[in-house]
Amino acid sequence: MTTPPIDGIDRHNPGNVKTLAVRLEPDIHTQLVLIAQLRGSTLTEEIRQALAAHIAQVKANTDLVSQAESAMAEIEREAAARREAIASLFGNEQAEAKPRTARGR
Repeated sequence: MTTPPIDGIDRHNPGNVKTLAVRLEPDIHTQLVLIAQLRGSTLTEEIRQALAAHIAQVKANTDLVSQAESAMAEIEREAAARREAIASLFGNEQAEAKPRTARGR
């Protein structure tokens, strides 16, 4: 467990980014390093660009969008079932006393 910095600034995590360790085969690493050098970039920036391109490609995949919509519908069904269970357990007055709030990320 780490102690939070006194001034609130995490110098090991500038810009509040997540650190990800990626294991690469030596030939892929060598190619990425060469690409970064030729572009005047960094290995990290090349990996970020590749990940951004991959995410954009995935978002454009209509099959995956359909799967995500189905997953969201299932989450909503499960949440409704849980709300009903809580309401029946504690009575409708308590369930209605705390209205649902939208949560976003």
